[in-house]
Amino acid sequence: MRVAVLSGVLSGVLLVASLGTVSASDWTRFRGPNGQGVTAEKVPLEWSAESAKWTLDLPGEGSSSPIVVDGKIFVTCYSGVDGADSQRTLVCVDARTGMIVWSDSVSGPQRDDSYSGYLREHGYASGTPVSDGKNVFAFFGKAGVVAWDMEGRKIWQKDVGQMSSNRRWGSAASPLLHDGLLIVNASEENRAILGLDAATGEEKWRAEYAGLELCFATPVLVEADGGVMEAVISMPGEVWGINVENGKLRWYCEIDNGGNVSPSVVVGEDAFYTFGGYPAQQTNAIRRGGRKDISKTHRLWQGRDSSYVATPVLSDGHLYWVSDRGQAYSVNAKSGETVTRSRLQGLQSGGRPVYASPVKAGDHIYVVTRRSGTYVYEATPQMKQVRVNPPLDDTDFNATPAVADGRVYVRSNKALYCFE
Repeated sequence: MRVAVLSGVLSGVLLVASLGTVSASDWTRFRGPNGQGVTAEKVPLEWSAESAKWTLDLPGEGSSSPIVVDGKIFVTCYSGVDGADSQRTLVCVDARTGMIVWSDSVSGPQRDDSYSGYLREHGYASGTPVSDGKNVFAFFGKAGVVAWDMEGRKIWQKDVGQMSSNRRWGSAASPLLHDGLLIVNASEENRAILGLDAATGEEKWRAEYAGLELCFATPVLVEADGGVMEAVISMPGEVWGINVENGKLRWYCEIDNGGNVSPSVVVGEDAFYTFGGYPAQQTNAIRRGGRKDISKTHRLWQGRDSSYVATPVLSDGHLYWVSDRGQAYSVNAKSGETVTRSRLQGLQSGGRPVYASPVKAGDHIYVVTRRSGTYVYEATPQMKQVRVNPPLDDTDFNATPAVADGRVYVRSNKALYCFE
């Protein structure tokens, strides 16, 4: 039985965002402009710390990815783990020179989840910022959502809740934008997905559900039949399609993943693909186009090979990822058959050696590992390994890389690197 409580009443009319100066080659949000981690741009196959076009030491750690907008890079960091000294920072970097253009910080919350256990794996700056070319937005968990203009003037800051899950693992989801609306998965803070006015921070709608606990996934935007824009998100036990205009649930599908969910939904031409769960991970294929309860009508297949942390990429009918334990997978998206399952060679053992999501650039798939460098594969079902680029420094690399204008940007807990 469902226990969801949804409210979708709009207070006023949504504002249409300025197009700003976003170009087709910009990388404006987590996993790129459409949230799928795929670009036709080609970037180098080989790199090292010595071959970087530039390297920038960052003012704090973080697992968030960089974004690239109109020649500027934005990335979030944190410093201090609790108390008066904790800060959450957005850094703006000149993409050409690697010099900091501006940075601004907000104080951490008065009381955050303790820097212990699983939270130490990713820290307090795990959400990737998002931009429309006019403003840039960052989500810092209990420190709230913050909006700046492109020159670094803070426009607004909003508290979206102070709750914690039963695991107290902190926040990880990234915000996204659509037509003047900022969509935030505040499951850890509020057991809700929120629609905020991007101009003011005012709450326009919320979708509440107790089952959102332990949902760390970033929603994806999908245009459904009739031109309706949906925010699609996977959570423990269910997948939702939310009407972004009013926050109302358009459809849901019950699945058997359970536990907690981190990967975003991957969108195919005819199907959605979901991943994650604990202790048993699961991949599900769900036919697109349903309304209301589609649990018995739209489930296409499910498989036991899945990704716990990283969001896979879909290319030419196959899903690709490397698990947090270091197994490379390719799966036939139509049948669910696993084509490739192989252990990364030379991977540092112990713990969770992979956190970042893969990115497909041109004909290759790039997988940044935490301590063992970047693995490069041919984007074919056999996943032939063509290169392992060495670690760039001695800290963790948790962030998914960004690709723009023929360059790739790789971020560690210490620095930001540019290769072209």
